[in-house]
Amino acid sequence: MDEDVKFILEATKESMDGAILHLEKALVKIRAGKANPAMLSSVMVEYYGSQTPLSQVSNINTPDARTLSVQPWEKNMLSEIETAIMNANLGFNPMNNGEVVIINVPPLTEERRIQLVKQAKGEAEEAKISVRSARQEANKEIKNLGISEDLEKNAEIDIQEMTNTYTETIDNILHVKEAEIMKV
Repeated sequence: MDEDVKFILEATKESMDGAILHLEKALVKIRAGKANPAMLSSVMVEYYGSQTPLSQVSNINTPDARTLSVQPWEKNMLSEIETAIMNANLGFNPMNNGEVVIINVPPLTEERRIQLVKQAKGEAEEAKISVRSARQEANKEIKNLGISEDLEKNAEIDIQEMTNTYTETIDNILHVKEAEIMKV
């Protein structure tokens, strides 16, 4: 196989891996009824004059499936953390007991579960679009190489097989997330 073709295939695989990674990160943020420290990953806290991720100023734990506890490394940060969580608009109502900020994660309604599944499907579709555009880009690069028709066709077949594999992986990831969201 031509070195340029190998390089293009590698670059395409890397790009498609990136789409899967992005999808997995996006799906972690979609809550599925269970408390998860990643739910607070978007929360920024005012810390000595600059916006800092919550995870860098506190310890975030899940004592049980419905509770998140945020223990700041400095006690004077408690009210700041509480305010930041409310301002993040995540639908949580934090409580402060003087030591720790406690967040009870409410159970999801059926309607909310359906919304979350739609959101997950949207993220999966974005990942598929990324995979397809990586395929399109690779095919364009293969055509511009000026190699023999046989090599070109074989490379396009390899790229299509790779695309099919990644699309199937995306569908499987979505299926698992859907089941997780809909499980009461």
